[in-house]
Amino acid sequence: MKNVVVLGGGYGGLTVVNELLEHIPSDVRICLVDRMSFGSLKTEFYALAAGTASEAEIRVAFPSHPQLEIIYGEVLDVDFETRSVHIQNRDPLSYDSLVIALGCTDNFHGIPGAYEYSTGVQSLAAARRAYHLIGNTKPYGQVTIVGGGLSGVEVASELRESRPDLNIRILDRSSLMSAFPGKLQEFAKHWFAENHVELRSQIHINKLECGVIYNGNEEILTDVTVWTAGIQPVELVQRMDLPKDKTGRLIVNEFHELPSQHDVFVIGDCSSQPFSPSGQLAQAQGHQVAQVINARWNNKEPRLPRIRLKGTLGSLGKKTGFGLMGSTPIYGRMARLLKSGVLWKSRRHFG
Repeated sequence: MKNVVVLGGGYGGLTVVNELLEHIPSDVRICLVDRMSFGSLKTEFYALAAGTASEAEIRVAFPSHPQLEIIYGEVLDVDFETRSVHIQNRDPLSYDSLVIALGCTDNFHGIPGAYEYSTGVQSLAAARRAYHLIGNTKPYGQVTIVGGGLSGVEVASELRESRPDLNIRILDRSSLMSAFPGKLQEFAKHWFAENHVELRSQIHINKLECGVIYNGNEEILTDVTVWTAGIQPVELVQRMDLPKDKTGRLIVNEFHELPSQHDVFVIGDCSSQPFSPSGQLAQAQGHQVAQVINARWNNKEPRLPRIRLKGTLGSLGKKTGFGLMGSTPIYGRMARLLKSGVLWKSRRHFG
């Protein structure tokens, strides 16, 4: 019996599992390992944090199949020599093929107090905590979002629609949505100005305390701080003594495989790629890894095309949005409808 072990039931991991189950040989068993008993649409965590979506809306059920075993637990370590995975309170799990799809965690950039005095949206637990903290904030309270990238913009805009009584600000080291073209930046800035969201750029945070963000010697008072200022691979990947890129992501070959470890694949936020991390990228990698494993089951040489992503979509509340389709910027209601369509497709695919 061959064992395929998939670590992580997010976009990438679930794509691998679902596609392998379509053509699984009788002598193969798949083990999906996740700390939760269900999957979730991570790209919608911002709506959970803002209170505009319930947790039930972003949950997806794991698949059911006679040759699939789902193991709930915390992954402690991977032993490449013995080809086994160590899971908390369980015996080691051996593998013939391993897929590491454990996602990311917030990057606090070594700033004192950032971990202790802020919350994020990179995990379901963090998004839940953000929802409770924001929900318990009194009218006219101050919510500060650190980071003006896609996640920060979506949290701020969704929160503005959810809680018009709150004061909301975004702090950023450079400027709002600096990774996007100027037209999209101006569109978002105009939306925030119309909706009374404060934008502050060139902020260099050096410390957080309870209720205070320090920009050098300036004290910026806040009731809740939501951290969206960067991500990094999970702690397990950080500990791995293997070649990585400058962001700490593992270097892989053309098959999304660790060059020194045959049949060990890394996808999603843990994998070094020439694209920004996204759910779309994780799904594309998951699709290709499933192709590689399937080809090797049939003693064939896998052939993979270059990954081509369709674009990036973001929302500004429920009625408008923005995006890049190739190099073409789009904004307004059409962009939001496209994002809603992608969300519907994801729910249908994984559900």
